[in-house]
Amino acid sequence: MTASSSPRFIYKICPESLWRAAESAGIFRGAPIDVQDGFIHFSTAAQAVETAARHFAGRDNLLLLQVDTTQLGDRLRWQISRGGALFPHLYGDLALTAVSRVDKLPLGADGAHLFPPML
Repeated sequence: MTASSSPRFIYKICPESLWRAAESAGIFRGAPIDVQDGFIHFSTAAQAVETAARHFAGRDNLLLLQVDTTQLGDRLRWQISRGGALFPHLYGDLALTAVSRVDKLPLGADGAHLFPPML
C-alpha cells in the first residue's frame, strides 16, 4: 500500500493503563507484543472489530486510539498478516501528537466490544 492509497486513520487497541503511562512518558512505545515483534501493531477501521474479538476478547479497560497516518512517515509499513490482509505496522515509537482521538472501548452485554460510531 502506498502513502497515497493508505487510509488517513489507523487504530490501536490498548489497555488504558498502558496509554496513561505513555501520556506520562510523552511517548508510546507499544504493548509488550509490539516490543517483542519490533513494531507497533495497528488495524484499519475495517479490521479493528475482528482484532478486538481475536486478541482482546472479554478484556475490559481498553482504549481505541485513532492515529493520523500522515504523521508517521516511512516508518509506517503495510505488511501481510492475518488471512493475507495488509495490516499497518509502525517501526518505531508513536508520538502522542499523531493520536487524534482516544475512545473507551467498553464491553457490551453480549461480551463484544462497543466501538464508537465512526467505525
